[in-house]
Amino acid sequence: MAVKLRLMRMGKKKQPTYRVVAADSHSPRDGRFIEIVGTYQPRQEPSVVNIDNDKAIAWLQKGAQPTETVKKILVISGAWAQFDEARGTKSVSKAKSQDKSA
Repeated sequence: MAVKLRLMRMGKKKQPTYRVVAADSHSPRDGRFIEIVGTYQPRQEPSVVNIDNDKAIAWLQKGAQPTETVKKILVISGAWAQFDEARGTKSVSKAKSQDKSA
């Protein structure tokens, strides 16, 4: 089973809030999911991101693939940096920015 970390839309019409969930890649966007990892509220100023970093890192270590948007949210929350440290590699974007500054 291919697992993805992705957004699940919640909220009223024209007022979205999202859950970050671990779900089977074949299930629909708002369908069945395995576990809730966090929430994302883009309509608030500034946007509110609540991620359980321990759950996110556990799913990433199990091989779950984040979507592009979820990966950006994980970078904001700091979970992606913790995952890179646990994995023992540096992020490509960090490596490029360090090369430019040197």
